[in-house]
Amino acid sequence: MTYGVVQVDAFHHLLQNSFLSASSLHQLQRVLPRSIPFALIIEKRAGTRPLCASPTAALKMVKAIRVHEHGGPEVLKWEDVEIGEPKDGEIRVKNKAIGLNFIDVYFRKGVYKASAMPFTPGMEAAGVVTAVGPGLTGRKVGDLVAYAGNPMGAYTEEQILPAEKVVPIPPSIDPTIAASIMLKGMTAQFLLRRCFQVKPGHTVLVQAAAGGVGSMLCQWAKALGATVIGTVSTKEKAAQAKDDGCHHVIIYKEEDFVTRVNEITSGEGVDVVYDSVGKDTFEGSLACLKLRGCMVNFGQSSGTPDPVPLSALSVKSLFLTRPSLMQYTATREELLETAGELFANIASGVLKVRVNHTYSLSQAAQAHADLESRKTSGSVVLIPDGC
Repeated sequence: MTYGVVQVDAFHHLLQNSFLSASSLHQLQRVLPRSIPFALIIEKRAGTRPLCASPTAALKMVKAIRVHEHGGPEVLKWEDVEIGEPKDGEIRVKNKAIGLNFIDVYFRKGVYKASAMPFTPGMEAAGVVTAVGPGLTGRKVGDLVAYAGNPMGAYTEEQILPAEKVVPIPPSIDPTIAASIMLKGMTAQFLLRRCFQVKPGHTVLVQAAAGGVGSMLCQWAKALGATVIGTVSTKEKAAQAKDDGCHHVIIYKEEDFVTRVNEITSGEGVDVVYDSVGKDTFEGSLACLKLRGCMVNFGQSSGTPDPVPLSALSVKSLFLTRPSLMQYTATREELLETAGELFANIASGVLKVRVNHTYSLSQAAQAHADLESRKTSGSVVLIPDGC
């Protein structure tokens, strides 16, 4: 199977080593009588950390970041938590690196709601399998794997995961790179290849071009033959965006990006805008689109955009979408294809991954503060203490 600029057959073959489906924690709750204390423990912690399947299974303590109330970075607490043995369809993974993403901030603040409180944030990680559930085939202790998306809970030294949600890491990809790129890279893949299919001759605008996803979008869009316009906040980030393939870079603090895009496109506008900034850029992004252009809002780092009346789209017959990676990797096949194309592009050199910042997992609060204040660029990775 060929995707754009690289051949991915070899990687897709590697990733086809599939896993059995994970059993539901809620099914376990229905099976165990409520009179059993352990069943009540399971119920209380459902949606946070998977525990062992029976009161006789061994529990051990690991360190994790926990959120007991919504708020600023200070609500991220470094605590001991219990972890048990994997059940049917599950594996236990000792994390080697954990990706930091703005979606973690949204959950911490309460913009997105966790299924229960307290909870462990984190949506992507890479590590080594330390245990497999009964009868599970396709995975073994010692395998290097990565995941992105649900279930949330990556900010921990070790975690239980549904085997069907992880992908094996190719030998050519370092686990730290995998952890830094799974969520951001697979997001870039579905945005460019499926949400709006970028083709040669298209002109695209990438807001926050020096960010983790922005960097991937710029590199990948250029490789697909598009003209890439990127917005950044500083001259340093402008240099990175240029290096990532932006044909035109706009420092939005120095010039109005709508006016500049209009000049660059000779008044025609762009085919698609990829906007993860939200409130501060949303209306301007719409104004940058050409007739029948597509507005892709996939984040709101500056806040939730104000409501948009349908009449605002009718002026130029615009398309507007608010996609999520989880809906674009809903099946095992979609997950494997998305990760396969991402890994192939990294291995071939089409995509350069910048892990510009690393923090100890216990320092997650500082990492969140730096991310929100836009002191970071590229990918940010949390390393479990002692790794």
